[in-house]
Amino acid sequence: MSIKKINVISRNPDQYLRETKRDIHKVQRNYDPDLHPFEAAREYKLALNAVKLEKVFAKPFIGSLTHTEEVSAISRHPSRLSCIFTGTVDGEVLLWNIATQKRQWQVQGHNGKVWCIVGAPDGNSFFTVGNDKTIKRWSLEDSDLPTDTWLCDTIVTSLTHHRYRQEFVTCGQRVLLWDVGTKAPKTSYDWTTTGDRSDTTTTCVKFSPVQADVFASGDHSNNLVLYDTRAREVKKLKMSMRINSLAWNPMEAFILTAASEDYNVYSFDIRNFDNKGRVVCVHEGHTSAVTDIDYAPTGREFCTASFDKSVRIFRTTEAHSRDVYHGKRMFRVNCVLWSTDNKYILSGSSDHNVRIWKAQASEKMGILAPREKSAKNYNEELKNKFGHFPELRRINHHRHLPKHIYNAKKEHRAIKDAQARKEANRRIHSRPGAVPFIPFQQRSVVGLQDEIPSTSGFSPNQSGGVGGGDEDDEEEDDM
Repeated sequence: MSIKKINVISRNPDQYLRETKRDIHKVQRNYDPDLHPFEAAREYKLALNAVKLEKVFAKPFIGSLTHTEEVSAISRHPSRLSCIFTGTVDGEVLLWNIATQKRQWQVQGHNGKVWCIVGAPDGNSFFTVGNDKTIKRWSLEDSDLPTDTWLCDTIVTSLTHHRYRQEFVTCGQRVLLWDVGTKAPKTSYDWTTTGDRSDTTTTCVKFSPVQADVFASGDHSNNLVLYDTRAREVKKLKMSMRINSLAWNPMEAFILTAASEDYNVYSFDIRNFDNKGRVVCVHEGHTSAVTDIDYAPTGREFCTASFDKSVRIFRTTEAHSRDVYHGKRMFRVNCVLWSTDNKYILSGSSDHNVRIWKAQASEKMGILAPREKSAKNYNEELKNKFGHFPELRRINHHRHLPKHIYNAKKEHRAIKDAQARKEANRRIHSRPGAVPFIPFQQRSVVGLQDEIPSTSGFSPNQSGGVGGGDEDDEEEDDM
């Protein structure tokens, strides 16, 4: 009887098993690129699947906070991350807990619309501005009655608080600098174009979070004005249409972003306000007036609200929106807020609701396992590596839009193409230089007016009166 040779597979457990659970897994892999000729093809397929799965799991809507009237203002809680303040057009001020989506406090703060709600930097109080020409300060401990009240002779449309000092600026028919300890304004900033002050009603004002003595404002005369409380110098930029809201980049102090009535959002570099490079980027996409804007705490993105019933998310360096949020029953969006933890976006609309959205539409909420985190980071790197490929770019840029936004977008594109053809024909059939070419980023700016206070209409008033300076002495040259 012959003996046959038998081959037996033998493995040493020390080569593939861990001694303890805390040891790193042993991976049997040869990283020689010659042995992996299809690595790029496999990674491309994984990137394509990652982009598709991101669209499948893109469900940004979380919940809504129902009000009795149209939501007109929204603000962060000065000391609690999970709470926000909201204001309505009938004068109610409410405190909400986002985690439980429950109302914690409610008061009839004003007689009429609540224009603005701002938290104090001390973290113990907040300010509200109403249509009844009053400014009220509320305590977070006992908020049934206001702790302080300031009376104005005109309607105040916005308020911004200094980051360190006990000062705040209000705007309306005048831009006033107030001290918390006094009932009369310290300084009045007036810059009128005619004898009637109604044409310069200021719509928004915002202190810079980094350069604490600089603040900006936008008025009904399509002016974007920069103020410095130390030197009392101003720079006024004439826009083609009105500015509805302003926001400063929290990480780059020199970037000021403005939401315009011409459906666009403009990012300005205040260091270059005197030259043609002042407009850093023009963010397009909305099909109606942009009403509000708010930056993410990282300074890399911001969200906008519009009358076209949508909320858009823009990257600071890109002209087109990263994502579009809309609802079937969502109406005109009046205000928007980005949470401090960079996780949520809140939008207040005319349908009596504050909607809560995820900042990343496909992000999984809750605690992630280590393997989930590594898989998420790996997919992000793959999308960045292969994002320029046509198929991935098409899937990544596709957004489902409502019918009214889709039709308006097509109409606006046809109008822009027609205007471009008309301008090109005029340039062809005119003498050289008669029709100059103006870059797209400079077309929204009409001109810049920068004058010293002695010759301009900018007249700070130190008398403390609400009326400001003498109206007969305020003059301004036409631009």
